[in-house]
Amino acid sequence: MNFTLKVWRQPGPAAKGNFETYQATNISDDMSFLEVLDVVNEDLIEAGTEPIAFDHDCREGICGSCGMMVNGQAHGPGTRTATCQLHMRMFKDGDTIVVEPWRSAAFPLIKDLAVNRSALDRIVESGGFISVSTGAAPEANLIPVPKVVADASMDAAECIGCGACVAACPNGAAQLFTAAKMQHLNLLPQGQSERFQRAERMVETMEEYFGSCTNHGECQFACPKGISIDVIAYMNRDYMTAKVKNRKLSSQK
Repeated sequence: MNFTLKVWRQPGPAAKGNFETYQATNISDDMSFLEVLDVVNEDLIEAGTEPIAFDHDCREGICGSCGMMVNGQAHGPGTRTATCQLHMRMFKDGDTIVVEPWRSAAFPLIKDLAVNRSALDRIVESGGFISVSTGAAPEANLIPVPKVVADASMDAAECIGCGACVAACPNGAAQLFTAAKMQHLNLLPQGQSERFQRAERMVETMEEYFGSCTNHGECQFACPKGISIDVIAYMNRDYMTAKVKNRKLSSQK
């Protein structure tokens, strides 16, 4: 298979960028999209040209670092698929494929297809954890958790933090990411002691960097793990409750 790639090239955040056209030839339909970029980069290096910069790590759909726009879609045309899992059989021989970085003000561009997604880290740092005392680990089955609750928590915990929800949202909102990182803790008994502090801190940190949700719904379809926007409803509920509970607690001090 042969493809024409139109790739966004930008040497730095302050530099002017543009699309460059490359030919990818003799491509197997079993290759992943990142492997095609590897092939193109090998040709560029042999020609003494700067290779295309892009993020990647595990290449197994786990790390979430491979995010990019492929033909205007976050992670490309596959459903529930990270870019590293996007195989070339999804395209037709001779296709022209346009490749861009995430386009969001919260994700400043570093170089070419690589962006800085540390704003997502700030959200997790603000409350996406459970504080526990050190010491001997308790018996795993001491706290009974209904299966339906455990399943819902694990569904939310599938979020890999790739940022596709932000890139797909016309408002650049991060509600799906924030809600997933919040609810996989808030749904479990172990997360209840800090539930409302967590909700308030994570939502308000999110609002410092990202746009507002208007229920467009594209985020759940762009998500490589298929996380439902139901978690956003849970997050909004917890946040509204938190504003009441936390205000009462602060007035009692």
